[in-house]
Amino acid sequence: MAQSFAERVEKSSEAYRSIGEASESLGLRPHVLRYWESRFPKIVSPLKRRDGRRMFRPCDLDGLKAIQILVHERELTLKSAAKVLETHGVEAVLRGGGRLFEAAESKHKGPFGSPALDLQASVRQAFSGASAPDNGDHARSDDTGLQLTLAGLSDLKARLDQARARRVA
Repeated sequence: MAQSFAERVEKSSEAYRSIGEASESLGLRPHVLRYWESRFPKIVSPLKRRDGRRMFRPCDLDGLKAIQILVHERELTLKSAAKVLETHGVEAVLRGGGRLFEAAESKHKGPFGSPALDLQASVRQAFSGASAPDNGDHARSDDTGLQLTLAGLSDLKARLDQARARRVA
């Protein structure tokens, strides 16, 4: 079967795309693009022609690709994806950066750190199968890592209970 002229012509990277072309290039259904457009109006705002058809600019396609990375590959919720895009921007996500906790972790790099972030890191480490960081002691087993995590959770619970008691009093 012979291809039509429109099928043989390749658009430039700067050309606007219809919703069908955008959905095909991203491998998503058109209704997903319309939904994301409603949830991320600052990131995806295609031009609408007089007849109501959407025309996606290259920056809209970049935004959609960033949302796709965050939601489908990194398995974030739409709310979390919105926070990442607001904090880091589309370009950072497309370059492979823009993690949800990067901003919070970078604030607490001082000598005292953050107990909650330290606990998150130890839980992440315990469940990833990696051993706990070695502070010059002998190597710790996974069991010890889980015990340290449990101790950290117990300590955090005690602190929260104390804070609640002070608040009530």
